[in-house]
Amino acid sequence: MADQTQGQRLRGGTTPGLLSGITRELSRMPALVLICALFLFGTLCVFVFADLLAPYHYAEQDLLNRLKPPSFLGGISEHWLGTDDLGRDLLSRIIYGTRMSIFVAIAGTVIGATIGTAIGFLAAHFRGWIEESVMMFVDFQASIPFMIVALAVLAFFGNNFLLFVLVMGLNGWETYARLTRGMVLSASEHGYVTSMRALGASPLRIYGRHILPNIASALIVQFTLNFPETILLETSMSFLGLGIQPPLTSLGLMLGSGRDYLLTAWWIAVFPGLMIFFTTLAVSILGDWLRDRLDPTLRR
Repeated sequence: MADQTQGQRLRGGTTPGLLSGITRELSRMPALVLICALFLFGTLCVFVFADLLAPYHYAEQDLLNRLKPPSFLGGISEHWLGTDDLGRDLLSRIIYGTRMSIFVAIAGTVIGATIGTAIGFLAAHFRGWIEESVMMFVDFQASIPFMIVALAVLAFFGNNFLLFVLVMGLNGWETYARLTRGMVLSASEHGYVTSMRALGASPLRIYGRHILPNIASALIVQFTLNFPETILLETSMSFLGLGIQPPLTSLGLMLGSGRDYLLTAWWIAVFPGLMIFFTTLAVSILGDWLRDRLDPTLRR
């Protein structure tokens, strides 16, 4: 009977305890960081539920209502943010474009983080000429502007969606490699790693079960710092016509198509540009706050 009562208390106290913990963490956030977190939560909802939130399909045309201004500037009420040069609803295209840009940024950042982290572990484990070769390749990659590399790859192999995502994944991997190598070398000198080696644990177990969880916070912070860079890179490539190709849409592609109408229909470029600006700004501010929270040397 006592066990049942205790179990009921534990089950009943789990959800309130979790909610109180979330509320406590939110109350500790600075107001600006909280606003950024809420904005990113809304962006995530747009990413997941774009099909439900968009009033129209992003490719649906209405030539009779082309270049209509937003409804709050005298446009028609059916199109809150106006229409583009083909009469497509701008709000719907921003929703779908946000989904595409966020998907490319997430996929590219995850690929880059995975490659860079694996290379960093490889360099820290083998040392010697393998470490020197890897770090030389890292320095070579860091010395070349990535935009030039991306343009060369897409121009040589042609542009398709899968290749474009893979190219985005090569952005910033050298930062993860350097960061991971340094932290693994530092962690290898700690007592818990020495104890695991003395007990006969395999390198894979030591790296995967013990070192990686201890350096994960720094990698997460680096992920949040690299994410807006990937968004801006995708935007730049799509703006130049080498990124996402029609009939698909992205924020960068919308920004590029609206540059010809800045004087006559400014909303085509301004609203996607504002979405890019606020998204990258929110991720940067939240990433900087996470760095302060997770870095023990910066805690007060």
